[in-house]
Order: sequence, then structure tokens, then C-alpha cells
Amino acid sequence: QVQLVESGGGLVQAGGSLRLSCAASGRSFSRCAMGWFRQAPGKEREFVAAVGWSGGNTYYTDSVKGRFTISRDNAKNTVYLQMNSLKPEDTAVYYCAADLGVRRAVVPSPNSYEYDFWGQGTQVTVSS
Repeated sequence: QVQLVESGGGLVQAGGSLRLSCAASGRSFSRCAMGWFRQAPGKEREFVAAVGWSGGNTYYTDSVKGRFTISRDNAKNTVYLQMNSLKPEDTAVYYCAADLGVRRAVVPSPNSYEYDFWGQGTQVTVSS
């Protein structure tokens, strides 16, 4: 079992930055690939970024490449999403998720259905 709690969301102007954190409980965290997803009003949940268990492999959706950085600190059981140069279209509820699949622990998946545990989400609003 892995329990996830996101924090760090808020209201920011376009061009600004936010850092999301996801604190995990459970001994499986260091063996999990971790992902960030987001869901805007009226839209489906979409993949944002993912990181393998060691932090060495990362994967981003095209729209955030060069602006967002995912990282993790296994000693603190925490995964981060640094978001720079934010745009109004980044407005959404952001969720972190844990994938217990052993085969995807090194190279993470962008597919939401492969993630086993989800946080409650944190709202990010970017004003123009």
C-alpha cells in the first residue's frame, strides 16, 4: 500500500513558477515509478511527467518539456514537480500516482491505467 498526499498548488500569474510535492507513505515507495497527471475542467486526465525508481529516467508530455522537471527523494519518500514558465493552459488539478509494476520501475509509463495509487490532487491555477 502507498498513500500519497500532494501539496504546493495555488494561484500564480502566467510566467510564474510553482513546486508541487507528493509525500508518500509505505515501504514500497522507493521501488515505485511515480507520475504526475492533471485534469482540467471538462477534460480527461492527462499525463504530465513520470520518473523511474532511482530518479534516473524521466518522461514528459511534449507540452511541458523544457518547463517542468520531475524529481524524487527516496530518503524523504517524496516526489516533486517543478513547474516554470507557467501558462494559463496549465491550469488543472494535479495528481501524483504510484506504479508498483516491477517492469515499469526503471522506465516509467505515461498510461494512467498502469498506476495503482493516487493522491487527492492539488489545484494549480495560472492567470493570464
